[in-house]
Amino acid sequence: MKKIFLFLFILFTAISVSAQSEDNGTYTKIGDESPKFSFEVEKGKTVNITDYKGKLILINLFATWCPPCNTELPLAQKEIWDKHKDNKNFAFFVFGREEGWDKLIPYKAKTGFTFPILPDLKRDIFSKFAKQSIPRNILIDENGKIIYQSIGYEEKEFQALVKLIDGKLKDKATK
Repeated sequence: MKKIFLFLFILFTAISVSAQSEDNGTYTKIGDESPKFSFEVEKGKTVNITDYKGKLILINLFATWCPPCNTELPLAQKEIWDKHKDNKNFAFFVFGREEGWDKLIPYKAKTGFTFPILPDLKRDIFSKFAKQSIPRNILIDENGKIIYQSIGYEEKEFQALVKLIDGKLKDKATK
């Protein structure tokens, strides 16, 4: 059993690293305006991403079964959400690719995450940004422009995202 788990972990890690270096499945690029889309923030309550214009928006695209996603999200909780959740200039949305409330509510309860984990059951949101590969982070500035994107999880890349968010929110606080 341990050998199977180790093999699967190595396989998913290799796929994640490969996804970072070979990116032919991303539809958006830095400098693009964010695609427009609606989503549920809670069961039965739908909003549009444009409702958050004026805020720095971090979008994370993940799946509950994804090992790199499950490495990254605890760090996002600690290093991003816990630090900035009360900042009115910041929004963070985590979308479960091909997962509905039935999977995401128990997952959130089990992990103890406090940031919004939202359904993307039919890949409606994911498909606006990419064809394949998770986790993905997309950072959208207050004007609706994409200022950062990443694929897969890599500690150095994640720390660059944290620094960018910290810097942007610090700059906005001093204006």
